[in-house]
Amino acid sequence: MRLSLALTALSLCALFAALWLGPAPIADPFAGDVRTHTIVWEVRFPRALTAWLVGAALGLSGAALQGLLRNPLADSGVLGLSGFAALGAVIAFAFGFAAFAPIAALLFALAAAMLVTVLGWRARGPASLVLIGVGLSSLSGGLIALALNLAPNPGALADLVNWTLGSVEGRSLNDVALVGGLLALGAVLVAFAARGLQALTLGEEAAAAIGADLGRTRVLVVLGAAACTGGATAVAGVIGFVGIAAPHLVRAIAGHDPARLLLPSALAGGALLVCADIAVRLLPTDAELKLGVAAALIGGPVFALIAARLAGRGGDA
Repeated sequence: MRLSLALTALSLCALFAALWLGPAPIADPFAGDVRTHTIVWEVRFPRALTAWLVGAALGLSGAALQGLLRNPLADSGVLGLSGFAALGAVIAFAFGFAAFAPIAALLFALAAAMLVTVLGWRARGPASLVLIGVGLSSLSGGLIALALNLAPNPGALADLVNWTLGSVEGRSLNDVALVGGLLALGAVLVAFAARGLQALTLGEEAAAAIGADLGRTRVLVVLGAAACTGGATAVAGVIGFVGIAAPHLVRAIAGHDPARLLLPSALAGGALLVCADIAVRLLPTDAELKLGVAAALIGGPVFALIAARLAGRGGDA
């Protein structure tokens, strides 16, 4: 509880800082003049809130999938959810339906979740789900390449590149509502799976022996992660590593109980992405660094650190 309160305070501080900080100096974000109102409440506030919600969605989905697969290197990319979300957006961009890219990303993420659920319904052990996810990720990669080759609208590929780099620039309250609603849906589904995730820490056989419904737990986690990932990808594009980094950053304090990691991971992911977005706005570059690039620069070393620590322990999570 203390960790969650501390992370909530950190998130609020990051959101307030996002109102002040930026390329245009603002002395008082609560001033009543038109210029300040436009910059702070129509540009910075929706952008910062979108960044927090996207980070929270990715952090929550990462923590849930790590608990389900019992692997601290798992995130939505492991089960092919991110790959299929990207595929949906690529098809929309490549064939001249850029306005529908967010909807396509969401629908394809949910389709991937349904495929994982159907194919893995009778799977025993996390390895089976991982193999299914690897297959879906490979399939999505091949289909993305095919869509790019067959694209009748090559001029839209520039928009596609910008989307794949990830950004919350220019987002509105409509985007906030979209990702916020899907985050709420995903959080409810994952919350119903929390007891099952706790039981899985004992192993598959022991969890089944104490009455845990492992099939139900898998379905709830996968669908919840798909809602979170689809919403985040639909609004902000491809942003990696947050789902891996956020749970790892809080695990040392919150412990290894996956149910207790869910809320702190969401809060940490939100605060992390808002801070990263503030950083990209303040960097003295001619063109603003994309948020997905900044997240990769932060998350990449964290990923390498986790992998190195696991290797030092002989591969044990």
